[in-house]
Parts: sequence; C-alpha cells; structure tokens
Amino acid sequence: MDTQAGAPTGATRAHGPLTRRLRALRNRLNVADHSDCGEMRRLAEERGALQQVAMLVARGSSPSVIFNAAACALGGLIKADYTAINRYEGDRTMSIMAFWRAPGTPDIGPPFGGRWTLGDDTPSAAVLRGHKPCSRASATIRSDIGGWHRAHRIGHAVACPVIVDDDLWGTMTALYLGTDPPKCDVEERMGKFVELLNCAIIQAKTRCELITSRARLVTGADATRRRIERDLHDGAQQRLISLALRLREAEETVPPEHRELRQRLSEAVQDLTGTVDELRELSVGLRPPALAVRGLDAALAQLVARSPVPVELNIDAGRRLDEEIEVSLYYVVSEALTNVLKHANASMASVDLEKEDTRVRLTVRDDGVGGADPGRGSGLTGLRDRVEALGGTIKITSPPGHGTSVVVTIG
Repeated sequence: MDTQAGAPTGATRAHGPLTRRLRALRNRLNVADHSDCGEMRRLAEERGALQQVAMLVARGSSPSVIFNAAACALGGLIKADYTAINRYEGDRTMSIMAFWRAPGTPDIGPPFGGRWTLGDDTPSAAVLRGHKPCSRASATIRSDIGGWHRAHRIGHAVACPVIVDDDLWGTMTALYLGTDPPKCDVEERMGKFVELLNCAIIQAKTRCELITSRARLVTGADATRRRIERDLHDGAQQRLISLALRLREAEETVPPEHRELRQRLSEAVQDLTGTVDELRELSVGLRPPALAVRGLDAALAQLVARSPVPVELNIDAGRRLDEEIEVSLYYVVSEALTNVLKHANASMASVDLEKEDTRVRLTVRDDGVGGADPGRGSGLTGLRDRVEALGGTIKITSPPGHGTSVVVTIG
C-alpha cells in the first residue's frame, strides 16, 4: 500500500528530535555569555560532533558506519578511553555493534570477542531494568564483564539506554581507565547521541523491511513463472501434441478420393504444430532450459547469439552461482539487450561477467544514442527491485550521444 501523501516515515519522524536538539544547541551557542569561553568551546564541540554523525544519518549511510562514527565522536566529546554501542539479545547477552578506543590507549579489543553475558550487576543490566542511564565503578561489578574491566584497568563504566519505537534496543557505553570517576555531565551528553542512533536504527530497520519485501515479491514472481512454465510443458503442449498426432492418424485413414478433407486435416496438423512451437518459444522466454541445465554462461551465450545487434560476450568462467542470482542476471542482460535493439540505435554491444569469491559484477554496454531514463521504464525499475532484493546494486549511465552502460554488482 502506498504511503499517504505527506505522512512521515519512521526515518523522517526520527529526524524531528535530532533537528530540535541541533536547534537548541545553536540557540544556546548564540546566547551564551561570550565571557564563558569554556562553555562556548564545549557547546561548539558538542554541536560539531552531533552534526558529523547527523550528516551520515541523513545520507543513509550503513548502520555500521554510523555506529562507528557515533562511538568515535562520543568518545572524543566526553573524554572517554573506550566507547561501545551494544545491542540487547534475547538470551541475556549483549552484542557489540561498535567499539572505539582513544588514541594512545591500549588496544584491548571488544570484550569476549564481541558478545558477553549481561549479568545482574552491570550498568547495562540496570539500564534494562530502569530504562535510564547508569554509572558504576568496575570494582562493584562481580559479573564476568566486571572481571574483564579490572583485568584491563577500567575503573568506571557509564551506560545510556538506546530506545527505538518505545522499545529498549541497547546501550551506548563509555569506559574510563583508572580510579577517577567521569564528570557529572557525561550521562547528559551521551543522551544527545542516542537520538542519532535512533535515526540510524530506524533507517536500518526500514531498509531491511523493504529488502525483505522485495525479496518476497521476486521469489513469488519466480515461483509463478516456473509454475507457468511447467504447466505449459506438461499441460497445454502435451495435449496439443497428442491432438496433432490423432489428426495425423485420421488424415492417413481418409480415402484418396476425399482430397479436400485430407488437405484440411493436414492444414490443421500444421497449425497445431505451429502453436506448439509458439508455446515452446514462450516457455523458453520464461526461463531458458540452458539456464537450469548448464548455467548462466550457456544461457547468456544463447541470448547473445540471437541478438540482431552484434554483441561481444566476455565471461570469467568459474563456479555456478545461486539460482536466484543467475535468473536475475539473465533477465538484466535480456532487458538491457532488448532496450539496445529497440531504442539505442547501436552498432554493437558488450556483456562482461566477472565472478570473484562471493562477488559478481555484470556490465552491459552499447555504443548507441544514450539518453535512457531509468525512471521512465518499468522494465528497468523491475530490474532494480530484483537486484536490490538480492542485496546488490545497479547503476545505469546513459549520457546523450555516448551510449548506455548498465552495471550490476552483487555480493
């Protein structure tokens, strides 16, 4: 169902608190007493750190990039020795999504390889119970993570809740070496970064839901296509072939003097044979047999051989790909070559397929007139949905007078 015009999405709603926070910081900066240079400097640092991460959120950067940037910006702002962004898991463990250390501090790495047991006396456990920030000295933590803190001379930990859509998602945590406690405003300043993480997490959830939805649509369409192909082969084609054979038998039993009847039966057999051939071609168009039997390389070779426009095919031969990937790449080439024939007025085209480990790169180029608009063609839009449903990207470049290039990367 289409989103109602003007209705804010989750990511858009998440930017409201962020915008208000930055506006408040700007106002405080403008009205601050110029004699208080320390306060001015603190506000400027806070604003700069928030804007740095906010730009990544607005650009739609990946959650890992935003988390790492937030952990780094926060650590520098509150003068922490280490910062971490942790996610609550259902088995009372914490997964570390980002871990930062200040320059010059020991490289201790994320605790327990990136996942640790929550315990009952940790700051994160207190946040889980009360949904509010908590600061605790490592000496008072008897859980395993407390022992890890003391082994690495971490004296204090401060955890701030990350709440997304009214649900507690995880914590942002600051760690301090030595015995001196952190400043009293650390929890307040950490809370401002939580709003940025909310934006990033909501964007990630929305994108994940979109990709999952696309994948369901693509998978459903492929299943329907295979069912139609099977029904054509096992149903209509077989019945028509059987009918043609029976008519041929009837034709042979007609006495020679009934030439007109024999002629009509012969024409009916020919018409049925033509219909069977058309159905076979239609079923081949749904999914060529070579793709299922011999793989993408053979299917592309057949596709290129049928093209009226000369096509140079370059394939980095190697392993078979997953069926979904092979089907998607085949349709990308098929649609691209169809557009070359219909619109490009090209003298030649090329198809390049590179396979390397888990990464696949497909490039289709032509020397035609260019000027293709991906936003106006439903075929290209469908290809984009199909490729992005597999976690891939598709880039279409078509400057007027300089041909068109379609580049697909998966993995």
